[in-house]
Amino acid sequence: MQGDSNASRRNRRWWYLVLIIPFFATLFPQLYSSALPALGGMPYFYWYQLMWVVITGILTIVVHYLTA
Repeated sequence: MQGDSNASRRNRRWWYLVLIIPFFATLFPQLYSSALPALGGMPYFYWYQLMWVVITGILTIVVHYLTA
């Protein structure tokens, strides 16, 4: 029975890879360092990063519940 538990834990560890997505999305500022398109007067550079803060929080919660 313990073997099933270890296999289950190993399978759940793959969910941690989801947390790499925000890292790569913000790793290269050259890709999003522009003023346009603006959102509500906020340049793209800033709202893109702010959007990833929110997405990262949501992804962290999802990964936490799927791996706990």
